Amino acid sequence: MLMQKSTDVQLGTFVFTTTNYIESIPPRLGRIYPFFAVTSNCIGNYQLITTQASAEEQVLTEEDLNHILSEIENNPVFGRETCTCYIEKLSRSGNFLDAARLMQGLRDKQVFLSPNTYNILLVAAGEGNHFDLLSPIFKDLLLSCNFLLGQDSYSNLAKAFSKSTDTIPLLKIVREVSELTFPRSATVINRIISGFAKSGQIDKALLIFDHMKDLKCKPDLITYNTVLAILGRAGRVDELLLEFASMKEANIVPDIISYNTLLNSLRKMGRFNLCLVFLQEMGEIGLEPDLRTYTALIEGFGRSGRTEEALGLLDEMKRRGVRPSIYIYRALISNLKKIGKFELAMNLEAEMNSSISDLVGPKDFKRNYR
Repeated sequence: MLMQKSTDVQLGTFVFTTTNYIESIPPRLGRIYPFFAVTSNCIGNYQLITTQASAEEQVLTEEDLNHILSEIENNPVFGRETCTCYIEKLSRSGNFLDAARLMQGLRDKQVFLSPNTYNILLVAAGEGNHFDLLSPIFKDLLLSCNFLLGQDSYSNLAKAFSKSTDTIPLLKIVREVSELTFPRSATVINRIISGFAKSGQIDKALLIFDHMKDLKCKPDLITYNTVLAILGRAGRVDELLLEFASMKEANIVPDIISYNTLLNSLRKMGRFNLCLVFLQEMGEIGLEPDLRTYTALIEGFGRSGRTEEALGLLDEMKRRGVRPSIYIYRALISNLKKIGKFELAMNLEAEMNSSISDLVGPKDFKRNYR
């Protein structure tokens, strides 16, 4: 049955005005309907504009909880949508624990809401320092989308832990998520590590990595490459070298990404002799250097004044059939001029101009090297 718009209704602590058309309230909802009339344009065909009850008035009693869960069984679609709205409202109004209770009741009935709702709960839990509740929320989030989370969810998890100094809840969630998602655990844990690193929580990211070694799901090549990149960006080269050695000990063969991360980090710290050692190691295991490899080395040697070695690497990459980039030429030309080798710079510039169409340029980088 439909009722026409423009009627003000007082229901408990809420006053709402119907707009357009809304379905009549099912008799069984009775006293608890205010818990469903909580937002505008949120519940399917129920178009509501509500006045907001104060946060203190929005309290979820045990009786209310039972009524809401019962309604989900009677009307799953309506119940799920309205629970979503109510949980979001409770979280945003500061009544996070009531929202968590309702979420627990839904979980017991194997009812899962939208990923957006769980992301809101993650943020609210972190802001309220409810770190012990982050694990069930994140696990429900994983189940709600069949373990296919967007990067924003991993970012929200990391941000939720940003104020935490207790490592126990963090390691608990890693362990429980690993058990829940096995055998796909490595993918999920890798993204958690990346999320913490991107939020600036490097030590927590590394703690998760170390804890992962004790789990059934062990670090894989992507895990190690992620950790190498984290340590490289932080300038922690000695730790990077240790992890590079440990991945070999774990029988994980480094790939081109591993070596490029290592070489790029070493050249930034001016450790060029080690760069040459690892470049030789690549050849020994049959791993061909690529454009990124040569770019890091040529730029590093050239900037440090070791232009002969930089020019030698340029010749080597051409012999190997690796197309140089215009950036390599420009950097080398600039470095040669800085140390007064103008004739060499002019010759290299002429070579660059004569082969400009064959060089890797900005468009190639956007397409192939993102």
